[in-house]
Amino acid sequence: MALRKLASEAATGLGVRWAAGPVASSSSTKTAIASVFSRGFATVMDGFKYAKSHEYVNMDGDVATIGISDFAQSELGDVVYVELPEVGSELTKGETFGVVESVKAASDVYAPVSGEVVEVNESLSDDPSKVNSEPFEGGWMMKVKVSDASDADALLDAKAYEAHCESGGH
Repeated sequence: MALRKLASEAATGLGVRWAAGPVASSSSTKTAIASVFSRGFATVMDGFKYAKSHEYVNMDGDVATIGISDFAQSELGDVVYVELPEVGSELTKGETFGVVESVKAASDVYAPVSGEVVEVNESLSDDPSKVNSEPFEGGWMMKVKVSDASDADALLDAKAYEAHCESGGH
């Protein structure tokens, strides 16, 4: 029963017509089914920490590399603009530090940790699509010298974040 509900919700979300019962073997049905199963799940990086608001933190000593998760970028769609804070800005955990605009929506981005911005990813000004194509590599947003290490400890680990995304992610 749960699998049937999941299939129905997935089909509806993808714009695919779905009904319980025997599957017709028309080519359009086969194509629709193939498109459902060819879609991958969002990548979650082991060793990273995640906020429920979908920002990630990759700690290296007392410096955190911060960006939005693969799940977040896939929900937003094609990113066309990224607004980031200035180097030297002080961030407070839970407060907005920037905006990500996509063809679908504009979304505030929240600081998953408190600290001082020591570097921003300037390449996102010229190519904001890196947030979509490589959210954990070239699509990172900023680096922050963390003022309280317990901020990162309080975030979700990869397994907990996966569960959060699978349960609706909001």
